[in-house]
Amino acid sequence: MPPSEGGPKGGKHDYAIVAEPAGHIIKLEFNGVVVAESDRAIRYREAHFSPVYYFPRDDVRMDLMKRSRHRTHCPFKGNASYWTLVVGNKEVENAVWSYENPLPEADAIKGYLSFYLQKLGASYSEDGDFQNVPNVRESHGTPFIDWVLHEGWDAGGPGRLTRSLAEMMRANGMPISRLSVFLRTLHPLLIGSAFVWRDDKPDINSFVLTHDTLSSPVFLDSPLVPIFNGAGGIRRRLEGANPMLDFGILHQLHKEGMTDYAAMPMLFSDGQINVLTLSTREVGGFSTAHLGMLHEILPVLSRLFEVYAARSMANTLLQTYLGRHTGERVMRGLVKRGDAELITAAIWFCDLRQSTSLAESMPAEEFLEILNNFFECMVRPIVEYGGEVLNFIGDAVLGVFPLANDKADEQRVCEEALMAAAEAEVRMKAYNDKRVAAGGAPLDYGIGLHLGQLTYGNIGIPERLEFTVIGSAANKAARIESLTKEVEHRVLTSIEFAKSSHVPLQSIGSFPLRGLPGEHEIFVPTQTLGY
Repeated sequence: MPPSEGGPKGGKHDYAIVAEPAGHIIKLEFNGVVVAESDRAIRYREAHFSPVYYFPRDDVRMDLMKRSRHRTHCPFKGNASYWTLVVGNKEVENAVWSYENPLPEADAIKGYLSFYLQKLGASYSEDGDFQNVPNVRESHGTPFIDWVLHEGWDAGGPGRLTRSLAEMMRANGMPISRLSVFLRTLHPLLIGSAFVWRDDKPDINSFVLTHDTLSSPVFLDSPLVPIFNGAGGIRRRLEGANPMLDFGILHQLHKEGMTDYAAMPMLFSDGQINVLTLSTREVGGFSTAHLGMLHEILPVLSRLFEVYAARSMANTLLQTYLGRHTGERVMRGLVKRGDAELITAAIWFCDLRQSTSLAESMPAEEFLEILNNFFECMVRPIVEYGGEVLNFIGDAVLGVFPLANDKADEQRVCEEALMAAAEAEVRMKAYNDKRVAAGGAPLDYGIGLHLGQLTYGNIGIPERLEFTVIGSAANKAARIESLTKEVEHRVLTSIEFAKSSHVPLQSIGSFPLRGLPGEHEIFVPTQTLGY
């Protein structure tokens, strides 16, 4: 079989592919079983990569393969199909691939399969001689650039990317002892996240920075402040008689025996400044060559971090403005008008009484503070007990505690809703006590609880959608809450809710509910909920 060659010619940027007969028997074993053996194997050489052996399908144990849905594409070989290899108690996902309908340039490997040796932890045997074919790629300039092209892009998250970067630098002779990455974000509670790698603690230490951090002495005395403010980077030699220790972190690193410190700004595409810092114990500090290789990849490295930061920020913003469950649905692609599902849930509706007169009796800023304090007392328990807030409706809150599985789950969600109501009462009592002590009047409120089915999905117009619940069950919860103004109880439930609750509830009679036919039996807790 003549070699199949292709690719541009001329200079060091040639990209050729060569397919040629292996010329001898090639065998592959995995978990003690021969999974492929052939004297017709093809040795396939592609520029910048180590050779790969392709086996005729007839010479491969296809009975050990499970076809997967994974696909990849090569612009000159075509689309690759994948199989999971299962041998005994070992299973390796997407370990085998084949170009079943290759493009003309790769027609020589049509009907052939190949294996990921790295995934299998296996090696080829050539004519009985055991050989480990190395995974060697042609260098694109420096080990740092090679890492970005072949490994860094596939890290999967900012923490793993930080660790992979540190391990790559150590493997290529850069004497890094500590690496940290600080990424800023949009969040109502946080200003960003930090990821720290140390040579004595290789597992990534990740933590968040709150808005309070901005005024803390530790933060104000850190190199992050001038860098975030656009002052560029910072380099400090920490060895010698009189090192310049003008930031708090430098005193700590100097005591740990660090000899050099560098902090570099990492710019995102929108101009946001993030920070990467590194330090070493090496005598003489970092070399110009090592810092130069890092500086060379910094623009691309910042884009990798930006991708992960953007996804995290999108999740955070969706959860902040839509709620955790709804945010997850949007991230999964349920974004079209009409995307919906039928759910069963314990439904919560609460309302601040006499809010109109309160708003008219005080400045807007003061009323907004009262409203936020009321929401803090009501909403925090909903979230803490597994519920989700769907809507803030003026001074009212609509929340749900969805069933996870079947009808047996009804008892759990009703208990969670009641416990949330108990916590809300405790919080409101504490807040009202403070108001009275300060000369103010206590706030009054009501909570209505119901169990029923809802349509949970997108409504609106294509340009402005809202994820919410629709159905008479939500309306019934709101009407039950309105009834709290007429009876001497702040927490009321429907009979459907009471039947599914193991917490004792007592009927107080049947009442008409505005907009709903007939009368409806209403229940209250038999004891004060704030236990």
